[in-house]
Amino acid sequence: MTDALNLTNHFLIAMPTLKDANFFHSVTLICEHNEEGTIGILINRPLDIGLGEILNQMDIENDDSDVKQQHVYLGGPVQNERGFIIHKPHGDEEETLIISDNLAVSSSREMLISIVANKGPEKTLVALGYAGWTAGQLEKELAENAWISTPASEDIIFDTPDAERWKAAAASAGVDLSRLSSDVGHA
Repeated sequence: MTDALNLTNHFLIAMPTLKDANFFHSVTLICEHNEEGTIGILINRPLDIGLGEILNQMDIENDDSDVKQQHVYLGGPVQNERGFIIHKPHGDEEETLIISDNLAVSSSREMLISIVANKGPEKTLVALGYAGWTAGQLEKELAENAWISTPASEDIIFDTPDAERWKAAAASAGVDLSRLSSDVGHA
């Protein structure tokens, strides 16, 4: 795969015409993109549960109300029972995929324990599930104009309100989604 086609550390932004309920108005952080396929985590689908509920289910004690109330996101339609933590690279944790110099994704219990003990990364996004594409599938969908891609931004992941991430990610690619129609027409 050439560097030009590698979308690792990019956002995949759903076009308004993409009606698939799993991805409608979504922003996906691409964690890995290679000749075998693509894995990403949606960053703008908060669930109605806080991190405290997940910690309770995993028997991880936590008294920090901010940690308990941290949003948990729907990371995608695949393996919704599996958790992922997007964060800045931090230490030498197992089960960590380095996305870039500034972003990593972990799926380890030890990372959650570090977060609860205030020894983990300062900013995190916890998600259940992930999105996956088989080899060539994402490239086909990009050619069909289902998606916009642009380099990922830590500010959008960690500091932009959930409801604003779709438009903010598109704006970072130079696209004003309010000017695009979701209607498909023929001349």
